[in-house]
Amino acid sequence: MGEYFRKLSGRQRIIGVAGFLVILAIVTTGIAIQPDVEKTAPLTVDVEMTLSEAAHALGIKGGDMAAELGLARETPKNIPMSELGIDDAQLSRTVTHILGETASTLKYFLFAALSLWGWIFLVMIGRPDNAGTKEKKSWYPRLGYIIPLVLAVVFCGFLLGKSPNPMEGVVKLLKSVIGVRDDLLTDAATFAFFVGLAVIGNKLICGWACPFGALQELTHNIPIFKKIKKKKPPFWATNAVRGGLFVAAVLVMTGLVGGSRGLSVYHQLNPFNLFGLSFETWIILTTVIGALVLSLFVYRPFCQLICPFGFVSWLAERVSLFRVRVDHDACTECGACIKACPLDAARARVEKTPFGADCYSCARCLNVCPTDAITYGWVFSKKERRNAELAAEK
Repeated sequence: MGEYFRKLSGRQRIIGVAGFLVILAIVTTGIAIQPDVEKTAPLTVDVEMTLSEAAHALGIKGGDMAAELGLARETPKNIPMSELGIDDAQLSRTVTHILGETASTLKYFLFAALSLWGWIFLVMIGRPDNAGTKEKKSWYPRLGYIIPLVLAVVFCGFLLGKSPNPMEGVVKLLKSVIGVRDDLLTDAATFAFFVGLAVIGNKLICGWACPFGALQELTHNIPIFKKIKKKKPPFWATNAVRGGLFVAAVLVMTGLVGGSRGLSVYHQLNPFNLFGLSFETWIILTTVIGALVLSLFVYRPFCQLICPFGFVSWLAERVSLFRVRVDHDACTECGACIKACPLDAARARVEKTPFGADCYSCARCLNVCPTDAITYGWVFSKKERRNAELAAEK
């Protein structure tokens, strides 16, 4: 790290300080506007209350309360829940789930701050201006990536709970679209926020700010089972599982399969419950343990195999504004970046595969190229545009 700081130019030092101040302002603003509300609902909600009374106590709409309890949205709201067949155990599980999904406003600001740091690091200061290609090992020091991951786990995870998160953003939007939730504008805005952070920089929200993604990344970084980690599962197989699950989840949620409209498959596989220490079913606990254990061998298994936002943001990579780019004129196809990449994202860029593996902007490939053919930058740079023009002329 000492060599890295010494090689930073004056311009980069100014950018780094300015970026830190902007990030500090973002976080401070989030703290200032974060509502200070104590949630005493578990002590005040019981089955003798009506749906309307319970919904009011929990700060949600009556129709949403009915849907969470497995009732039709049009169920009368002025009847005690006990008369609707709701028992204490079912109500307790539902209340725990609803409170766990109560969004922390501050987390949106932290997600933005961590993603902004990722962008500054990758685009502006990760590669010191005064460090030439012979000193490329000092480029993009790992601590610049590891520290934000730890902060994401601690603050966006355990301290502020499971909600909001990118996975939840997809699920809630789907529920609103099919009419199971009554907050389409809010859910669409939340979804757009997360997708925006994935587009500004290639999957920055996933790679730099998502708490469960960060926890998997940190687990994978434990220096054990190195030979096994080199054997990457084929992307076509992992993406087929993830995409197939996404389609199945939509069909189940719409009621076209199973007949239970509004049922979320992802609710049973939600690892973000870890951050509220709330495991409503054994399947959720198994998912968390399985993902973390598998992370010792496989890179981000939950992201690759299950996460609906992982699938959506993979599609959104086609329009990401800043990303890993390969200068194919300078590339010798030596395979150094492919070897460094924990998935097959670098291979896709070298081989010009249009729908290759996810790139989490982890920077592993950015300081290994012997010909300096791989960089992280604006997708419409002059060189990129010129290459596109030459390709079009041919």
